[in-house]
Amino acid sequence: MYIGRFQPLHIGHFHSLKWCCERTDELIVAVGSSDKSFEYRNPFTAGERIEMIRKAIVEEDPENLNKIIVIPVPDTGTHALWTRHVDLLVPSYDMVFTNDPFTYMLYDQRGMKIFRPEMINRENMSATEVRQRIAKDHDWQELLLNSTINLIDSFKGVDRIKKLYEMVGNK
Repeated sequence: MYIGRFQPLHIGHFHSLKWCCERTDELIVAVGSSDKSFEYRNPFTAGERIEMIRKAIVEEDPENLNKIIVIPVPDTGTHALWTRHVDLLVPSYDMVFTNDPFTYMLYDQRGMKIFRPEMINRENMSATEVRQRIAKDHDWQELLLNSTINLIDSFKGVDRIKKLYEMVGNK
């Protein structure tokens, strides 16, 4: 299982997704914080993020389409129970892929096999960086696949992120 928020899906996520696919016969992609949207840190809905992932796979990596299951996973508010909550929502899995230190710690406490997916250009390749560039009118498209850019445009995501950015006082 590969866990992320994908707010939005960027080239680094996609690279890691392909890396995970090379190491398993079936990959569950858990879209974390699926209950969150229209917040600066979480601007996109779970459905929009799932669409970003599916469209990227269809257009960029169709040979892995049948081995990937994308499932929304909400937060619980109780960190110690979150991994057990995930178990109720997704098919069985025997390894976890994550680069998030907190998620790593939670699954490590359970004795799960955890792998850190290969990352590229981590100093610039993050969803936080994408959102900040959008909010500040800097070049953000270089960090995304064309399919994600097109979906963000169709969701009016640029305007949404800019408005959310202003609401949190980052003018």
